Amino acid sequence: MREEFVLCASSAYEQKYYFNNEFSNLPDQVKDELKAMCVLFTEDVGGILELKFDGEGTLSLVSTADEEDVTFDEIGAGLKIRNLTMEKRDLFEALELYYKVFFLESEES
Repeated sequence: MREEFVLCASSAYEQKYYFNNEFSNLPDQVKDELKAMCVLFTEDVGGILELKFDGEGTLSLVSTADEEDVTFDEIGAGLKIRNLTMEKRDLFEALELYYKVFFLESEES
């Protein structure tokens, strides 16, 4: 069983967005929404944002920053993650269900 599985990530340092191609069959609208959310997050507070599944299929938003990064807004990142979790609840629940059905159940087979 996998411990963590990254869905997507954005980095303010490299100004790059990463989307895991194993999720390429998600609708384009979902992929676009994830990209916009991640990029806007890192443009706003800095650092790196990762959306990843744990071993049980729970999706989490994890924000990190380089230790030397004095511009990173740690408090803003925490607040923004909390707001996104509430605003995007339906999307995140659907992604968790998708992951559990197509990834976790296929590993058990």
